[in-house]
Amino acid sequence: MSESDEHQTEIPDPKVRAAGGTEYSWCRAVPGGTGITVLSLVLCKYPDISRIEAALSRLQVSHPILRSRIHFDAPCNTFYFLTPCNPHVKIQSFDLQSTSHILQSFSDDSHIDPNQILLEHELNRNSWSRNDDDDGGGADQADRDVFFVSLYTISETRWLLVFRLHTSACDRAAAVGLLRELLEMVGGERAEMAEETETGNEEKQVGIEDLIPSGKANKSLWVRGVDLLGYSLNSFRLANLNFIDADSARHSQVVRLKMNQSDTHRLVAGCKSRGIKLCGALAAAGLIAARSTKPLPDHQTEKYAVITLTDCRSILEPALSSNHFGFYHSAILNTHDVTARDYVWELASRCYTSFSNAKNNNKHFTDMSDLNFLMCKAIDNPGLTPSSSMRTAFISIFEDPVIDESNKLHQEIGLVDYVGCSSVHGIGPTIAVFDTIRDGCLDCACVYPAPLHSREQMQELIESMKRILADGIISLQSNS
Repeated sequence: MSESDEHQTEIPDPKVRAAGGTEYSWCRAVPGGTGITVLSLVLCKYPDISRIEAALSRLQVSHPILRSRIHFDAPCNTFYFLTPCNPHVKIQSFDLQSTSHILQSFSDDSHIDPNQILLEHELNRNSWSRNDDDDGGGADQADRDVFFVSLYTISETRWLLVFRLHTSACDRAAAVGLLRELLEMVGGERAEMAEETETGNEEKQVGIEDLIPSGKANKSLWVRGVDLLGYSLNSFRLANLNFIDADSARHSQVVRLKMNQSDTHRLVAGCKSRGIKLCGALAAAGLIAARSTKPLPDHQTEKYAVITLTDCRSILEPALSSNHFGFYHSAILNTHDVTARDYVWELASRCYTSFSNAKNNNKHFTDMSDLNFLMCKAIDNPGLTPSSSMRTAFISIFEDPVIDESNKLHQEIGLVDYVGCSSVHGIGPTIAVFDTIRDGCLDCACVYPAPLHSREQMQELIESMKRILADGIISLQSNS
């Protein structure tokens, strides 16, 4: 072989980028079990695997972070994204027998829907754990892919297609974009159009910290120190749900909160009439439900923390498109004193106003590095949290819900249902709410750490939240 032939067959080196501050925090968190993002699709038609893999390859071309691998440089204590030039994706298929074997291993949850069991199974398949050989990601493997795809055969008429991603590469907005782009590429005539479309316009990979508008994240060293001290001291005063088992190894489980179209419409209308968003009502219902589990005098207060995640894409410089892949959410932490006498709409207004004021004061930018620092400190020192639970807040919510409507593309691929959420059994909140309004109906995937909390305990909490919201809707009708 000539030297020119050898040169032509050389594989280009991957592009290398150091993780930003927020990405670094997720790279630290995911091996412990928090930040495994899963999007599961329930299908009533057997999917065309070759067509889906071709579509995923095109997605990896236009969104390079999906084909990246995470590398940890121990001497520098730094994580890097290594992005090869060529896409690589392979669907791992499980036939009926293999799927049944997985379902049988969850014998204690035999009354749970198989779709949910497999969703939880995927939430706990940690390909980024140093002690996990899953997907070939063993302890001796330094670099890990950020993206995995599995197909489960539940029956002769039901399949579950699951995308599992590292949260540093895919926040909730990106997961929604992944689903919508995939449907367009796989379904109907748009698939043929996609084949002919040039996909050379790759997204630029950059951490959120490098896109914060000038001056928005400024904070003096003194103020930063005071804020860090305030966050730390406040954490010792925060209330939690009673822990069921704080010693056993943990995993993530899911409970869903659903409301019909009529109640959802009235709930959203009630929020609008008070000038607040749905996140305020969901947070308030959660806080009141948690307080109701405590046998305390009605007037006695308990302090709970709420983390609200906001998508920053539209306010960055330069602004990013709504489906630009990566992690571009920021968190705002507020605390609230709650008694048994609190009324849901008053507390909802308090929750939303606190968040809105903090956002108007740029707390989602100025406190970003503080919260990332405290998150990593809690990972290193779990004993700083109650019972080493690593709980950072009672509840985490999103500023805005995902809004989605069924369409022809759903029918073409046989999409019956889907759930998107992330694991929380390492560091994180007691309950993380991933809310969607689909076809006018509220559907929340609520993720929690087990056995720190039991399924029965969390199911009761969710039912209580639903009753509180329903009572709030009734009170609106009474006062109108």
